[in-house]
Amino acid sequence: MANGLLSFFGVEKIRWMQRPDLALGVLIFINTWKQLGYDIVIYIAGLQAIPQELYDAAAVDGGKRRHVFRRVTFPLVMPTTYFLLVISVIEAFQVFTLVSVMTEGGPAGATDLLVNLLYRIGFTFFDIGQGSALAVLLFILLIALAVIKSRVLGRKVHYEA
Repeated sequence: MANGLLSFFGVEKIRWMQRPDLALGVLIFINTWKQLGYDIVIYIAGLQAIPQELYDAAAVDGGKRRHVFRRVTFPLVMPTTYFLLVISVIEAFQVFTLVSVMTEGGPAGATDLLVNLLYRIGFTFFDIGQGSALAVLLFILLIALAVIKSRVLGRKVHYEA
C-alpha cells in the first residue's frame, strides 16, 4: 500500500523488508500499529473514569481548556499512562512472533532482536547454557527498566481511593 502511494508521486518501488536500514523501522511501525487499538481503548476508559464534577468545577473557576487539561485531565490519566508504558515496554520485548514470521532476523541480521537470538541459541543450536544466560540478562534488563520507570514516573502517579 505504501509503494502504491509512493508510485503516485513518482517514487520507485521500495523493498521495505529487504533493506537492512528499513526493515527494523517497518517492524516497529507494524508493532506500534498492532498495539494502538488496545492503547486507545485503555485511554478512553481512563478518560471516562474522570468525574465530570471536576470539569464543572474547573469551568466555574474560569479555567481555560489548556489549564483544565494540565491540572485536571493529565494528572488523573497519569495512572493509565503509567500502566500503558509498562505494558508497552513488556510488549516491545515480546516481538518474537512478528520478527520470526516476517524476517527471521534478516536482512543481514538487522531485525535480529534479543528474544529471537535467545530462541535461536537455545532451541536451534541447542546451547541451553548460553540461551539461559541470555534469558537471565533479559530478565535483569526488564527489571531494571521497571525500576527506572517506577522511580521516574512513580512520584507523578497518584491513585484515588
